[in-house]
Amino acid sequence: MKNKKGLFQRFLDLVEKVGNKLPDPFILFIGLAILMILVSYIFNLFNASVVHPGTGEELNVKNLLSSEGLQFILTSMLENFTGFAPLGLVLVMMLGIGLADKIGLLDYTIRKTILNSPSYLITYTVVFVGMLGNLASDAAVVLIPPLAALVFYKLGRHPLAGLVAGFAGAGAGFTANLFIAGTDALLSGISTEAAAIINDSIVVTPIDNWYFNIISVFVLTIVGGLITSRFIEPRLGKYEGDAVEEEDTEELPNGAKGFRNAIIAGGLYIAIIVLLILIPNSPLTGEDGSIVPSPFLDGIVPIILIFFVIVGVTFGITVGKIKSGKDVSDYMAESMKDMASYIVLVFAIAQFIAYFNWSNLGTWVAVNGAEFLKDIEFTGVGLILGYIIFTALMNFLITSGSAKWAIEAPVFIPMFMQLGYNPAFTQVAYRIADSSTNIVTPLFPYMVIILAFMKRYDKNASIGTYISLMLPYSLAFLGVWIILLLIFFYAGIPFGPGVTPFL
Repeated sequence: MKNKKGLFQRFLDLVEKVGNKLPDPFILFIGLAILMILVSYIFNLFNASVVHPGTGEELNVKNLLSSEGLQFILTSMLENFTGFAPLGLVLVMMLGIGLADKIGLLDYTIRKTILNSPSYLITYTVVFVGMLGNLASDAAVVLIPPLAALVFYKLGRHPLAGLVAGFAGAGAGFTANLFIAGTDALLSGISTEAAAIINDSIVVTPIDNWYFNIISVFVLTIVGGLITSRFIEPRLGKYEGDAVEEEDTEELPNGAKGFRNAIIAGGLYIAIIVLLILIPNSPLTGEDGSIVPSPFLDGIVPIILIFFVIVGVTFGITVGKIKSGKDVSDYMAESMKDMASYIVLVFAIAQFIAYFNWSNLGTWVAVNGAEFLKDIEFTGVGLILGYIIFTALMNFLITSGSAKWAIEAPVFIPMFMQLGYNPAFTQVAYRIADSSTNIVTPLFPYMVIILAFMKRYDKNASIGTYISLMLPYSLAFLGVWIILLLIFFYAGIPFGPGVTPFL
């Protein structure tokens, strides 16, 4: 007799059914752009208008189906795409990070960090490296979990515990990192575009959430380690499965020497930057010697790019993967191939946001939404917590973090700016909600890969096994992240250099 599914399993079935009906993100944004055109026509038909909070000017909602609107659609299409802030930021960041990844430096660092960790720290190391591995973007989700499972197996522990711990760090902890990653550039660019709806002088930089991300790494490492040892391993019990073959790992010649040289080269570069900041009348500091604002922060993306190029090239030369300048450009070109789908998606996102801004619908939604929240007196921290829960639930329908933020940012950033909240603070709230629930949505593309890894150690593993093992991490990460957000909020701790919750 077939077992009757529980309420939660039926809920997951419904989510999967609804989510599978959503179109590809590119088609989704094309559809949203078309919807924006139709909505602008309807709003204009009823003479909708709004007073701009900054200038006091009355703005009418403009009709994208009018002659002026059609001219805008045709003449601005290329500019919308090429001028989209996240495009250049992400591609430049990935030139450096992608080089370090393709050359094998990130892979080598991840492997040696986990394999050389003391056995009593291995659980925490797996979660920690999972989060740092996100410098390699989605590659970390594929690389770290199976390696962690293998390490746990060698230590006589249940390999699935290592697998899910690594996946929790790389998947649920995706937004946390000690370094500035491509995600920071991507999200901050979209945030800047959204903030321009209200104030085009506000710029959200890739380091605006950096302090919060750094603290998150250490807090979530402890939480992830405790969840693994206190809940996951007792639930799994002793592993009694068949032995598995070790993964075929490539040992780079002079890998250790290359890693050492890369650290030295990177350290020298950082030392030079620090010295340039400390010297009197530094070209990297503000007029009064300040860091916030400063050319250093304005130029943080090129500075990070140069860092990854230096360590990547140093490693590549030492291990013999770079023999000429052409090799460097070839590896960079290879990393750009991985960005092809992102570039295609950006074209559609850029049109949608441009239509939203030009029609003044963004300003209309922001001002009226803020006024509504003020009228019902729902403007405090409860509003932010409500937004976090909303985004966490949205993750069950749209799993692409950039796509979801491109939808939410033009609505919520201007709305919360009207209530006095810093766009970078709204971005933090989004990031913790999106990241923590990645691993429990059935639509997460890497769920199938993790299930395949699970079956290597347990042939009976299914989606139920997957959800039951990942849910504790997801709930714990989300709960702890909310508490951490509230601590930063009430203690007045900056989320990044000079970034507070309020404008």
